[in-house]
Amino acid sequence: MADLPVPDAVAAAAVAGWPACGIWFDPETWSREVERATVQRARDTGITILDVEPIIVGVEPDVTERLIDAAAALEARFVLFTSRVGDWSLVVERFARACTLAAAVSPQLTVVYEFLPAFALGTLDHALRVVADAGCSNGAVLVDNLHLARSGVSPSELRRVDAALLPYLQIADAPRQAPVGAEALLHEARHERLWPGEGALPIDELLDVLPEVPLSFEVRSAALRQSFLVPEERAAFAWARVQQFR
Repeated sequence: MADLPVPDAVAAAAVAGWPACGIWFDPETWSREVERATVQRARDTGITILDVEPIIVGVEPDVTERLIDAAAALEARFVLFTSRVGDWSLVVERFARACTLAAAVSPQLTVVYEFLPAFALGTLDHALRVVADAGCSNGAVLVDNLHLARSGVSPSELRRVDAALLPYLQIADAPRQAPVGAEALLHEARHERLWPGEGALPIDELLDVLPEVPLSFEVRSAALRQSFLVPEERAAFAWARVQQFR
């Protein structure tokens, strides 16, 4: 629901019955007023803020400090980090800096590297190496099953990863055949995701590998946005689909 004002998205999720939601941080529209309104909506409804995104190396302006301060104010559990550029030392430095800033403002805040195959450092191994090289205890990896599949990695390969580095999963579905090219992959991730069971990704296999972690349903879909213009109705439809998935 990144198309909505953040406080409205939180309120819609709460009305629909979601226990938690994620926050899309737009540096052009985020303000102290938006932050205060979002904090108040979360407190009034009892909804948990799961994560705040995104920090993207290679995209200006650098929002790291502002985003992490917002995540702390919202009492979020995770901050999402990724990189459009392949400058290894820069990415490791920026990831370590994000972890250090997060540790300074909130002991519960973990910075997760989300790998996207459309980006330069876009594989599971890249993400694991960034986290290892940064050497921060509050650094981890976020597996989005769509990105995992599009990077050509089987869920079984996650068995070799320390479970402590995989604190939660993002779940969606898609056709088995991947789009060709970085822009097509990004378009699919932003606008063409399907609900679990509507596509052909190996979701059950993934959940067999990591059965105990929290699930975040990131089903960014232009069709869903167009079909449900009322936020509360869209959130309710989504929650109903999650109950079917369970």
